[in-house]
Order: sequence, then C-alpha cells, then structure tokens
Amino acid sequence: MPDWAANLSWWTLLDFYIFFILAVFVLKFVLHSKRMLSMFMFYLFTVGIFYVASLLDLPLSKEVFEGLPLITLIFVIVIGAPDIRLTMESMWKETTKTGMLVMGTERTKNEIIKAAAKLSKERIGGLITIEKHNTLDQYASRAITLNADVTHELLLNIFTPNTPLHDGAVIVRGDKLICAGAYFILSSNDNFEKTTGSRHRAALGISEITDALTVVVSEETGSISVAINGVMTKMKDENALNEYLSLFMR
Repeated sequence: MPDWAANLSWWTLLDFYIFFILAVFVLKFVLHSKRMLSMFMFYLFTVGIFYVASLLDLPLSKEVFEGLPLITLIFVIVIGAPDIRLTMESMWKETTKTGMLVMGTERTKNEIIKAAAKLSKERIGGLITIEKHNTLDQYASRAITLNADVTHELLLNIFTPNTPLHDGAVIVRGDKLICAGAYFILSSNDNFEKTTGSRHRAALGISEITDALTVVVSEETGSISVAINGVMTKMKDENALNEYLSLFMR
C-alpha cells in the first residue's frame, strides 16, 4: 500500500470534504455574476503581486504590498456591497424556475412591440423586462403585484408620467404582467456615458445577472434599446425589435 494511502483516515476525508464544500461555495458565489468575477480577479491580482514580491525577496515592493491584500478585500466589500448582497440573496433562493419553460405567445410579443412603439413616439420612458429561465421573484416580491394579461393599453397606462408606477420596471412572465414598479440594481459598466439614464443602467444591470431580456424606451430621445446578456443594443425600427423578441421568446 502506498505511503499516502496508509496515512488516510476518516478525519482526513472529512477535512477534504469540508474544503471541497467551501471551494464549491466560493466558486458559486464568484461565478454568480460578471461583476463578482471581476472583483474577485482584481483581488487575486493584488494577492499575486504580493506573492511575487515575497518570492523574489524584493524588500521595497514587499513592504508596500504587505497590507495591500487586506486593504483590497475591504475595498471590494465596501464598493461591491450591493452586488454581494444580491448574490447572497440569490444563492439562498431558487434562481431557476422549476417545471417547463413558458414564454409569451405571438400576441404578447406584438403587444409589447405596440407599447414600445407608442412610448417611443410620445417620448415616454419605459422598462419592460421579460423573464426566461432565471426567476425574477426577488424583484417582483418588492413591486406591485398585477398578474394581468399583457396588453399595450395597460403598459401605456403604467408608464404614463406622474403616475405611481411609471418610474419602475414591469416584469413579464409568459403571457402575464406579474408586477409593476420593480427596481433593479444599476449597472456599474464604465463603458456607459455619464449622461446615460437610470432606466438604461437598470436594464443593463438585470441583464448582467440574469438571462432576462429588457426593452427600454428613452424619454429623452424616444429611442428603443434591448438589454440582454450584459449588452445594450439600440433598435433601428420595430422590425429589429420584432426579430430580437422572436428569437428570445421562441
């Protein structure tokens, strides 16, 4: 029997099992969103610099970077507090819907396009998020429950300025408008212009952490954009929006 096998015991196996569970938890936490992964990679980079300085016995660099990993960890926790909170909430909740995936019908898709076109023409801001595999219950639970059929008249009424729900997003699940007045964590994407409105940042933010698609209408320009998988795309016309929704809702 090999020496390493002879030294194995139940306590050793338990030790490995605990380490495995911890590693899985950390990976699940880090890989939950692109922003969490970016912050984790930044932290590893600072730890790597300190390790290289120690390995090469560089006195000045070692002294400078000695407290950097701890400082960076505190910095990441403070700056990334909203993302960390959202990730922790999502990890303890079911983020993938159970049962068969149900997407909206052709009628629902057309109603959303009609609403977006009308909002664009009148230059009224709108935020319509369509759920797919990842459940949006944690946002819907804090919004105003509707559970109504999706119609362009209802969407126009919700986003009419100076009404109680016009600032938030509506969430569509299948053929139902499950809630209105939902609020998402804003994207921290630096590629956005500083003048970009909160609706667009909210649309991009929810697309970075779920597989939902969001149609956003700008009240300043009337332009229609689609946010999905962390990418914001401006629609040229209704046909382009129809193509995006057809691919997403099939």
